[in-house]
Amino acid sequence: MTDAAALIVAGGRGVRAGGGTAKQYRTLAGVPVLRRCVQAFLAHPRVGAVRVVIHPDDGDLYRDAVRGLDLLPPVAGGAARQDSARLGLESLDGVDPRFVLIHDAARPFVTGPVLSRVLGALEEAPAAIPALAVVDTLKRADPGAQAPPLVSGTVERAGLWRAQTPQGFRFRPILDAHRRFSGQALTDDAALAEAAGLAVALVEGDEDNVKLTTPEDFHRAERLLAATETRVGTGFDVHRFGPGDAVMLCGIAVPHDRGLEGHSDADVGLHALTDALLGAIGAGDIGSHFPPTDPRWRGAASHLFVRHAAGLVQAAGGVIVNADVTLICERPKVGPHRQRMAEAVAEMLGVETRRVSVKATTTEGLGFTGRREGIAAQAVVAVRLPAE
Repeated sequence: MTDAAALIVAGGRGVRAGGGTAKQYRTLAGVPVLRRCVQAFLAHPRVGAVRVVIHPDDGDLYRDAVRGLDLLPPVAGGAARQDSARLGLESLDGVDPRFVLIHDAARPFVTGPVLSRVLGALEEAPAAIPALAVVDTLKRADPGAQAPPLVSGTVERAGLWRAQTPQGFRFRPILDAHRRFSGQALTDDAALAEAAGLAVALVEGDEDNVKLTTPEDFHRAERLLAATETRVGTGFDVHRFGPGDAVMLCGIAVPHDRGLEGHSDADVGLHALTDALLGAIGAGDIGSHFPPTDPRWRGAASHLFVRHAAGLVQAAGGVIVNADVTLICERPKVGPHRQRMAEAVAEMLGVETRRVSVKATTTEGLGFTGRREGIAAQAVVAVRLPAE
């Protein structure tokens, strides 16, 4: 059984946001809103599966936004958000997770700590939501059509909270509740859980976990992302030659008279790149995330490591500016494969190919690479992060 699955509801039209495109597919600092959401969940260690609920007409937009990400196939939503959430939950029946996180695609700044707090609360309660206590004085407006409206009273704010997503639930109870209340118009999934008699815990939300609804929201989000700093990470890795007839380099199988030895697929370029990504955000190294003693990673494809590290960058609010990988070897020849390597890396990182450089050099016959005993690689990555 999967510990936790995430369901990203992205079937709305978002007409109030303007821009001519559904808001979940618009970009912020060059990255689609939906992609920002999805990567935050993919990066969380307890989330084992992510599925997006989309509008039936948005297949091409969806594929472009999430290209290269390891997601379950999307499912078509319904006429209303509640219908879309129910259809998404039904599609997870075979996955059978312990917990499910239901998130609005219009909230692209969700962070790992928020996910952890929600999942932690689900160990004790059947439902949990992130929320912020209301601190502003609340006024009730006169329901008349006068402009500007007149105040008709003050609302007591004690005990009031502003709900956010993801809203978390034990999977079976919330699926049953959605089936039971299908067709009823409730404000969110937590309201449906309340109607079904499920206790809903409140955990601390995040002021930056805003929902993009209007053009002004997009302007504020761009300003938030503009307050950034650039950090640089470096990585270096080495693998020795062993038996085989090809080597994996930057995601491409290159024919050779030998292979590379390693616990995973020994892709020296991607291992250096993973360390560079982790280094840029101060998140340790590849060994701390994927220990060579763990049998789960025996023979694993190294693009999984790169995507995990790129997801952590996204979860930290970061944007990958560029990546530069240098392969150091006498043989095999890298030149004929460089473009395919760059394209493969770009897809893993979710960036344009022009932001990726893959090149090769030799050590003029010196050292272990010169003796053709193995291959080394170094990588440099620049990441734009919110300024602290």
